[in-house]
Amino acid sequence: MKSKVAIVTGASSGIGEATAELLTSAGYTVYGTSRNVGKSSRYPFKIITLDVNSEESIQAALKAVIDKEGRIDLVVNNAGFGVAAGGAEESSMSQIQQIFDTNFFGVVRVIKAVVPYMRKQGKGRIINIGSVLGLIPAPYMAAYAATKHAVEGYSESLDHELRTRGIRVSVIEPAYTKTNFEANAPELDSKIEEYAIARKSLSKILKLAVEGGDDPKMVAKVVLKAAEAKHPKVRYAAGKLACRLSLLRRFAPAAMMDKGIRQEMKLDILEKIAG
Repeated sequence: MKSKVAIVTGASSGIGEATAELLTSAGYTVYGTSRNVGKSSRYPFKIITLDVNSEESIQAALKAVIDKEGRIDLVVNNAGFGVAAGGAEESSMSQIQQIFDTNFFGVVRVIKAVVPYMRKQGKGRIINIGSVLGLIPAPYMAAYAATKHAVEGYSESLDHELRTRGIRVSVIEPAYTKTNFEANAPELDSKIEEYAIARKSLSKILKLAVEGGDDPKMVAKVVLKAAEAKHPKVRYAAGKLACRLSLLRRFAPAAMMDKGIRQEMKLDILEKIAG
């Protein structure tokens, strides 16, 4: 039998790279994608150009895979970015639109392009990399959290639509992960002095959280689990912290959850200092 064919977006580093490597070792024929492929040959999987912000780029990449392999069995939508921590009003509308264009509409573009192929096959798997911030509030990361909430709603709705056509959709929800994601996040483009103390404090908190976060390989294992599941779930929490937060969101009283978030991020202390 021919191996299953998988496409992983944003596969040049972090969770995407770890996922593409694990799928390759599990026997998949993997096409990892990146906006800028370069000449690197360090990947154990094929790397192709795909820009999730361009419908033309997506269509060209998928057609190239279909022409070569004849099918696409799995798509992992991982490409995305965040912005540095800060007040919601410190990002211009343009910056907010940019993050939605990649993190949410990029997912939508890829799915709209691949579903016709999967419908014709009569089966397929779509796995979207979300976040626990798609389940809980994220003070000072509002725009990023909003994109992940959107991915959650879209994924669950789409799974209902496509299930009878042999296509399943799942979303993976990691918490803090040891990648360069935070370090590479662009600065807010409309900074306001009143938020300066909060920005500085939260940047330190997030840096420490990421340094103590999960290995991307752990998230990759959850992706493989979802891809191979006979009866896949819509949501998969990835890691101990993500599992704990997911359970708390479902079962803890709202007031307890609210208090826990404010304590974890030291919001009340920050407000006193800023005030």
